[in-house]
Amino acid sequence: MKKPSNLQRLLGYAGNHRYLTYASWVLSAVSALLALTPYWYIWQVIREVLAVAPDFSQAQNLVRNGWMAVLFAVIAVLVYIAALMCSHMGAFRIATNLRLAAMEHIVKLPLGAAERFGSGRLRKIVNESSAATETYLAHQLPDRAGAIATPCGLLVLLFLFDWRLGLLSLAPVLLAFLIMLMMTGARMRQKMTEYQNALDDMSNEAVEYVRGIPVVKTFGQTIFSFKKFKNSIDRYQVWVIAYTKELRLPMMLYTAAVNGVFVFLIAGAILLTQNGVTAEFLLNLMFYIIITPIISVTLTRIMFQSENAMIVDDALQRIDSVLALQPLTETTRPRHPADASVELSHIHFSYDGANEVLKDITLTIPAGQRVAFVGPSGGGKTTLANIISRFFDPQKGSVKIGGVDVRDIPKGELMNTVSFVFQNSRLIKASILDNVRLGRPDATREEVLNALHNAQCGDILEKLPQGLDTVIGTKGVYLSGGEQQRIAIARVMLKDAPILILDEATASLDVENETLIQTALSRLIRNKTVLVIAHRMRTVAGADKIVVLDGGVVAEQGTPGKLMENNGTYARMVKLQTESQDWTLA
Repeated sequence: MKKPSNLQRLLGYAGNHRYLTYASWVLSAVSALLALTPYWYIWQVIREVLAVAPDFSQAQNLVRNGWMAVLFAVIAVLVYIAALMCSHMGAFRIATNLRLAAMEHIVKLPLGAAERFGSGRLRKIVNESSAATETYLAHQLPDRAGAIATPCGLLVLLFLFDWRLGLLSLAPVLLAFLIMLMMTGARMRQKMTEYQNALDDMSNEAVEYVRGIPVVKTFGQTIFSFKKFKNSIDRYQVWVIAYTKELRLPMMLYTAAVNGVFVFLIAGAILLTQNGVTAEFLLNLMFYIIITPIISVTLTRIMFQSENAMIVDDALQRIDSVLALQPLTETTRPRHPADASVELSHIHFSYDGANEVLKDITLTIPAGQRVAFVGPSGGGKTTLANIISRFFDPQKGSVKIGGVDVRDIPKGELMNTVSFVFQNSRLIKASILDNVRLGRPDATREEVLNALHNAQCGDILEKLPQGLDTVIGTKGVYLSGGEQQRIAIARVMLKDAPILILDEATASLDVENETLIQTALSRLIRNKTVLVIAHRMRTVAGADKIVVLDGGVVAEQGTPGKLMENNGTYARMVKLQTESQDWTLA
């Protein structure tokens, strides 16, 4: 089956607005032909002037021909404006629908997949790639129709008066066209892809760098501490300089050729007038000198249209890279969990399809039990929690909640069954009320306030100018990391899901905020199945069971007391942390 062209794909997003896009092409072509008409009247003016010279009083049609030239120029502009109005309406509709399609697909993706893709890269693809199609449809396609109509009209004019001068006018055009093909072929498309890749890398790394600015300022570091960001800038610099040097010679030759039409005309005129100059030849030469600049303008426009077509092709490929990400499968026969138990059976998982992060994990967590995942960094703790929350689906094995495979639980119900408190919870730019209501949109103000007080957020509300209705992120209203974490816990309290996953919820907090959050968490975990990811061994001492993950496998599991008796990985980690806590300045 033949793959649809980029234009066909874009028009598929236009709906009824596609007819406006078609109309813009027709109007642009008509405008281009009308724009050539004034040159005919200018030729009439020059002819009459030469015919009556030096007695210009005998000229009868100068004013009429001059006004006709102005009239057709104005009509051409008005028709072109109408073409752009049609094209913009169609382009805006297509770009909007393209963004909506991309965002609708993104919200169906597993959260882990979107996170691994990169927030900066996703933002750039959704915004800038769709914007590239907008420019292409609103300006480039109507201009292409005009650029096709203009040479057709020019060919008639060039050969209408003197075919010899017409051929001379076309010689530099052919030369420039050949040079242009060198710059707009398959190699250029490859270079355009490399260029967009470099921009994507910089955008993604810039987002990560901005997120890490507090660390940079805290430790007095420079940009060189973020090697990935600096390396992305260096790669872009090297690529741009090399590419610019590569195109320098062909661009110089193209510019010289496309603007060298006067050289051909003057040289040809000298050869053609060796036996004397006639008034008719002089008239035609003057006309060609006036009209031939249109050729260079038209050819340059075509060249940039070719470049923009490649930009659109690359933009659609990037949007396809997002649309190609597989959303989570939705069951056609939904089942409902019987309780809040969690069962993992022979779980295997790999991010890249080659290196397994989790290897044959089998665990059973009864409802209401508190289980802690501990172990060295990179052992698979967060990945395992993500799989339980169905941020990812395992390549092998199954995850069951309440005896039901998570793939058979409707997505909405699963989200209401599992809550997640991250290490660095994020708030949106909205009121505290709306931020907390994300946990349960139909909650009343009283229920939100109750959740906030249970999460130890009373002091936050007291200091804010509009209390619960204060919009975070505007007019200097910002919260500390600990305050944001407490509001995020209030959101989870309001949701009141039976399974709770805590991923280093108290890490990197000051003592005061950690104490408040521990108090809030002690209320939050009542009567829930709790899975805790922690590096501080003292925070998991009260767990019913501890699971030690190391290298993607369960190294050991059991009660804290039993694991201390085994003198294995857990006992070694407790010993190391105890020694570090006893460390003092000498």
